[in-house]
Amino acid sequence: MSTAYIVEQTSGTDMLVEDYDMDEKQDVALMTPADSPQEVPAEPTADDYEATKARVLPLLPDLEVEDEAYNTWNITDYRSLSKREQGPIFNVGGHPWRILFFPLGNNVDHASFYLEQGYGDKQPENWYACVQFTLVLWNRNDPKIFHQHSAHHRFNAEEGDWGFTRFAETRKLFAPSWEDTGRPMVENDAVNMTAYVRTYKDPTGVLWHNFNNYDSKKETGMIGIKNQGATCYLNSLLQSLYFTNAFRKAIFQIPTEAESEKHQSAWALQRLFHNLQTSDQAVSTSELTHAFGWETRHIFEQQDVQELSRILMERMETKMKGTSAENALAKMFLGKMKTCITCINIDFESTREEEFWDIQLNVSGNKNLDDSFRDYIQVETMDGDNQYHAEGHGHQDARVGVIFEEFPQVLHLQLKRFQYDVGRDAMMKVNDRHEFPEVFDAAPYLSAATDKSEPWIYQLHGVLVHSGDIAAGHYYAFIKPTKDGHFYKFDDDRVTRATLKEALEENYGGEYPNLTNGTTGIKNPFSKATSSKTRSMSAYMLVYIRQSRLDSILQPVSIQETPLHIAQQMAEEKAFQEKRRKEREEAHLYLQVATISNDQFSKYEGFDLAEWTLDSNNPPEVHRLLRTSTIEEFCASLAEKSGVPADHVRLWVMVNRQNKTYRPDQPLTERSLSIEAAFLKAGIREKVWRLWAEIATNVKQDEPPFPELHMQVAGNAPILVFLKYFDVEAQTLKGLSNIYVKRLSKVSEILTSIADLMGWPLQQMPSIALYEEIKHSMIDQMKPKLTFQQAEIQDGDIICFQKDISEKEADKLREAGKYANAKEFYDYLLHRVAVQFHPRFSNNSPNIALNLVLNRKLTYDQLASKVGEALGANPTHLRFSTVNSMNNKPRFLVKRIPTQTLSQILNPQYSAYQTNQRNDALFYEVLEMSLSELEQKKAIRLTWVSEGLAKEDVVEVLVPKTGTVADVIFELKRKLTLDIPAEVIKLYMILNNKISKEMLPEYSVSGILDHQNFIAQKVPVENQDSDNSGRTAYAFHFDKEPSKPHGVPFVFRLLSGETLKDMKARISQHTGLKGKALDNVKFALVSKSTYTRPQYLQEDDVVLDLHSPDQLLGLDHLNKSRNQASKADSIFIR
Repeated sequence: MSTAYIVEQTSGTDMLVEDYDMDEKQDVALMTPADSPQEVPAEPTADDYEATKARVLPLLPDLEVEDEAYNTWNITDYRSLSKREQGPIFNVGGHPWRILFFPLGNNVDHASFYLEQGYGDKQPENWYACVQFTLVLWNRNDPKIFHQHSAHHRFNAEEGDWGFTRFAETRKLFAPSWEDTGRPMVENDAVNMTAYVRTYKDPTGVLWHNFNNYDSKKETGMIGIKNQGATCYLNSLLQSLYFTNAFRKAIFQIPTEAESEKHQSAWALQRLFHNLQTSDQAVSTSELTHAFGWETRHIFEQQDVQELSRILMERMETKMKGTSAENALAKMFLGKMKTCITCINIDFESTREEEFWDIQLNVSGNKNLDDSFRDYIQVETMDGDNQYHAEGHGHQDARVGVIFEEFPQVLHLQLKRFQYDVGRDAMMKVNDRHEFPEVFDAAPYLSAATDKSEPWIYQLHGVLVHSGDIAAGHYYAFIKPTKDGHFYKFDDDRVTRATLKEALEENYGGEYPNLTNGTTGIKNPFSKATSSKTRSMSAYMLVYIRQSRLDSILQPVSIQETPLHIAQQMAEEKAFQEKRRKEREEAHLYLQVATISNDQFSKYEGFDLAEWTLDSNNPPEVHRLLRTSTIEEFCASLAEKSGVPADHVRLWVMVNRQNKTYRPDQPLTERSLSIEAAFLKAGIREKVWRLWAEIATNVKQDEPPFPELHMQVAGNAPILVFLKYFDVEAQTLKGLSNIYVKRLSKVSEILTSIADLMGWPLQQMPSIALYEEIKHSMIDQMKPKLTFQQAEIQDGDIICFQKDISEKEADKLREAGKYANAKEFYDYLLHRVAVQFHPRFSNNSPNIALNLVLNRKLTYDQLASKVGEALGANPTHLRFSTVNSMNNKPRFLVKRIPTQTLSQILNPQYSAYQTNQRNDALFYEVLEMSLSELEQKKAIRLTWVSEGLAKEDVVEVLVPKTGTVADVIFELKRKLTLDIPAEVIKLYMILNNKISKEMLPEYSVSGILDHQNFIAQKVPVENQDSDNSGRTAYAFHFDKEPSKPHGVPFVFRLLSGETLKDMKARISQHTGLKGKALDNVKFALVSKSTYTRPQYLQEDDVVLDLHSPDQLLGLDHLNKSRNQASKADSIFIR
């Protein structure tokens, strides 16, 4: 046993390595007691090069040797060598090689040896070599003394050397005795180093590749798909379908030009396929999964590929109806099979033809694909309790089997690698070995009547693989894109060439193949140890194409076949992205400048002068200006756009005031300054420079376009102010214009400017109220007799005006839920919120979705009034529910509290209620009565079992709080329009999936708690017949143990003299359990006590004789709903 070390490059300053133990003498003969003793051959000496090569450089399995050689470097004057030495060059595999030697160690206290390419600095372009090598250091005087290390590596321009930083400890090399041999390794300052080098062919181009800077498109001509989180299963399926070229052609024929089709699944799939065909980089499926309607949580849930494939096919089939692609998928993927049941003792046969999109084949118990098909079509005998019911002949012994009438052109085979294990009570992965061929003859499994003039031979096209176990795993695919080409591995965003063995044999599953001496194992990628284990990767889906249809199915798809609108749209997006990329590269040369003018101000309803976000209804104009351009040039461009002279445009710097408002502060008067100089001078620290573009219009001749702001006339300088008008009648607030006022003028003098702007005759002008918009939460009424200076008005301030109204008019507006003055309207703007209202139930009337902008201060009654007005419904009959943000389903009913506001409803104070609640949406429902009436009622939620257990309806009935169970039954009859007497309807309380007790008609509902569950059931006919002798029993379902009940319990009548075998017919009628489902049920009598064991019944037992009043009738069978609940939500495509 000696010590080997992890190989390293010489790059880096400190080569830290880890060591591990490895048995270098693995070729050990296995002996049995019967074997005769044999002499162990002596170990070859280091100068016996051929024998040593056979020992230290064993052939690697499954690889083809290109060339091999060995070379010895006679190292002399060891202690006189420089820090870094290179040995003589020798050639292997058409490349020069040499030993790189650090006598004193490469920053360690060990001698360091590496195999190095001999090209030096003149390496050929894109060269590489896959090399297995062993370096042997040996005593030239005694070749029995040697030390070795082995490795393999992919050499290239970036990694031109590879070897062992800690080859051997320097101190030990010069010790008098090397490993108790009596002689040193380095003797007389000399030692030999022999390099054994073997190069291997690289058919896939990725042998020992580290995939740094790997380019799938360059190496294979194809690209991968990015994994969003856990979408590798989706990626493998999409690649399989994409390279089924006929499928891609059919998808491209779906019409998606209409606006309504955009962002739908077919449109997104067309875009993805076009991207896969034209892009140079791996593409994303985020657009496709968004079109499917998936949320983030779906992206991180692995789903069933077969189910996804079927749903996708169905969705695309629907999209193709009425188009040129109609039935294209059916012709490609749809096969036919026939189920035949033949009676043994009479002349009776029943057949049923079915279509299939794929075939599910058993892996467990079958060695290969042919075994699975034989298992699928094997004939079973139906006899004994499982006899077939032949119409008109009763129960008969029969044979049932399946035969295929026709296989599709593209055959999808789903290998059942995931199955439910009854013993473990969990889904498990089947890792059994299951072989599948490259060429498959399906003819033996076809009906004799099937036309076989054209061979039913199939060529393997794709292998979809799952690696891992049921809890965690990864999906990838091996696909053969062309008829006579190679297989390629599609592993998310990476595509690599694959060998036939990698595509087939390595995905059979089962144990790893035998290694030396009959042991099984796999090389651990993190060590050189071998571990024995079962393969974690195995095929779960196979794609075969009929050989005679390969040319049509794999016919090349040209770029021109992509829908024109898709190609154009994506070309535009690509050009836009390229433009953005170029802009990012040149960003340092430009400055983003956002401007607003009276155009934005006059259309804006809100605080300040405008909305600065680009996604607003009236966004600012954003300009990308060269930093070296001037203010004058920018003004000229704005003037040209507005149709005015350049000197009629003046720019103001916007500043963020301390009160968090943006207002013009000072004009840019030095128009010769560059944009960058002006920006720096203004002292702005934001990435986007905000400017007010003042544009002068209606300028009189010989007058300057703008007043001179620096001109002081006894301190009476002009001030730039902005006017807003609150229209009391229309309940709107709009920007009007900017004007100039004199600092010492009275506030009332602004009325003249208002009259001009509004077109009101000054003499007939209504009484006006003025307000200053200081900040969002501060709107102050102005005093007309003050001067603007006394009112502290400055450049950029906003003055709002409105028609003054009487208190009586104001009260009338407030009663109508409107706003009497600008201050109240500003308060509404501050507290407004957009809320979506959706009907809680699909049968809700009216069934209308609303989007309303409301005040957060609205009370419940005011909210109901607003929504009722929009719906045309009585607001007193409206009830609201909050919305769960995780699934957009109803969460909690909103209680009618008079003092509660809309803000409190949408954003509850208590975190327990706030969790996962949307703050922008509510459900509504229109009740049959007002909320005040409803408060006098009690809601009872129950399950009505109308047809045995075959049909269950969840019903909520409202009865007076002082009512009885009789009222509940009456209301149930009324709500479901039941035409049966009330006496035959019984109500039962359910506790833990068992009937707790019967609720008698006179029982008061005041004693019923909100969390209690009930079932209502029509009394069976046998229960109504007072003449029959028997006893009523409460029945329930359980899974193995009575403590694990499930399903809906029921009331059942046990009849005198009736055996379990006879009773099953009534049970089947009552529960809907039939055939094998009923056969799998074990019946038992279970004591109402929790911890007793069930008493299982036999077919001949008379149940009534064994049953006692304190026992329940138990049905022991699998709880399927539990298994479904434990799985992720079922996959879907919108």
